[in-house]
Amino acid sequence: MTVRRVVPNVRSAEPAECREFYGLLGLEEVMNHGWIMTLASPSSPSAQISFMSADRTAPVVPDMSVEVDDVDAVHAAVLASGAEIVHPLQDEEWGVRRFFVRDPGGRVVNVLGHR
Repeated sequence: MTVRRVVPNVRSAEPAECREFYGLLGLEEVMNHGWIMTLASPSSPSAQISFMSADRTAPVVPDMSVEVDDVDAVHAAVLASGAEIVHPLQDEEWGVRRFFVRDPGGRVVNVLGHR
């Protein structure tokens, strides 16, 4: 399994203000679905932060996202470990396959792979 990127997800009702502020630090908008917006460094595109008002199909806003190359294999390993699945494995209309799992500290991790 390969981790492609790790992105903190910040709950925010004011994504435009976040875009302006983090733009001062050199980050630029690379994705915006209305309910989630991702900013990235132009010189290092995997350096990202996302701002979410809510999650479109899940019951909670995850604390972070971890993109992997084989989400099905990671899901199987997480299930075998007995960790709590917060949101089931599913394909989303915006082109990712994902599930949410709770880590030992209580944080919710969105584990995803692009299709």
